Amino acid sequence: MIPRNAEHTLRQLAGGYPAVAVTGPRQSGKTTLARHVFSDKPYVSFENPDVRERAQSDFRGFLENYRRGAVFDEAQRCPELFSYLQQILDEDSTPGRFILTGSQQFGLRSGITQSLAGRVALVELLPFTLHECYGWKKPAKLNLATVLFNGLYPPVHDRKLDPHIWYANYMQSYIERDVRQMVNIRDLSSFQRFVRLCAGRNAQMMNLSDLASDCGITHNTAKAWISILEASYIVYMLQPHYENFNKRIIKTPKLYFYDTGLAAWLLGVQTPDQLGTHPLRGALFESFVVSEFVKARFNSGLRSNLFFWRDRSGNEIDLIVETGEHLQPIEIKSGQTIAGDFLSGLKKWITLSNGRAASPALIYGGREGAVQSGIRIIPWTEIGGTDAMSGVLQGNPPTP
Repeated sequence: MIPRNAEHTLRQLAGGYPAVAVTGPRQSGKTTLARHVFSDKPYVSFENPDVRERAQSDFRGFLENYRRGAVFDEAQRCPELFSYLQQILDEDSTPGRFILTGSQQFGLRSGITQSLAGRVALVELLPFTLHECYGWKKPAKLNLATVLFNGLYPPVHDRKLDPHIWYANYMQSYIERDVRQMVNIRDLSSFQRFVRLCAGRNAQMMNLSDLASDCGITHNTAKAWISILEASYIVYMLQPHYENFNKRIIKTPKLYFYDTGLAAWLLGVQTPDQLGTHPLRGALFESFVVSEFVKARFNSGLRSNLFFWRDRSGNEIDLIVETGEHLQPIEIKSGQTIAGDFLSGLKKWITLSNGRAASPALIYGGREGAVQSGIRIIPWTEIGGTDAMSGVLQGNPPTP
């Protein structure tokens, strides 16, 4: 097992809460991590229909077998479970008794919020970070196009699978299982076309009306389907920062895919070499960097403090990390050499920020770090191990 950054957080929260929930996309390593950290606890998977039937026929009798705790995998498949767990945890609040995992954040969080609020801490586990997956390799051996093409889902790397084939199977399984569990979609081909259209809009402002029109569906349907993709940790909506700095600002979120490998497959990219000249290479790189920051936040048991900023004049900062009174502006450029205009957006924003800017940084597709005009220039290979991530790691663990 490749060590996960979230392991320390999971152990820490289990020492203070009677239950911990681990949620995230399918195949992100939730079950592996939970069983590794809590190897002394019985493991129960509610994906197994026999197990679900036994539990649903007599929840009290079923849970009597696990009075000392257990790992309950895909717990959202049995919504009634949470109400019965509430009574058990109220009777005995010994820390770390139950570990709940789930691949649908809305289902799992709904059960926690309704029945287990205050009793459960939450950890969101996404696919590998760059340094979890490749940390043992020297930067010179890492190829950006290959990293973007392969993505960072654990099975691709643990089992050395062909990413193009794996993502095809992943998407098919996702549509057949998760989507049908969450909503009745009669025309699955339309939903798959919708997901592909989303991939084409990766790292762009979300325009639901245009997306719905291009897919031939209603605006409300497009809104519901975006929610499904969010609930399954396929896409992430980066919200705009509302500090206007005396400018009219954009208030529409930007769409990102959590994993570039899945996005590349949806775009029809078949080899890493094709990414070298692909028109959406920059968008995939931006999505990769944003995802790394989100992972750093989630792996610490924290919610996102990430935003972007853009005004009506087209001035934009790709990523704003909010740390108390300060805002850390970060620009993201996929180019391998530093062009003269790479820093212009940051410099302009700093002049508008009324002194709130802190530790401005540029993350780019090259390999050499530097400092220019007070702006730190960070190679993409170091985004998991530099001060650029420090602003993401502030705050306290969330309790649903």
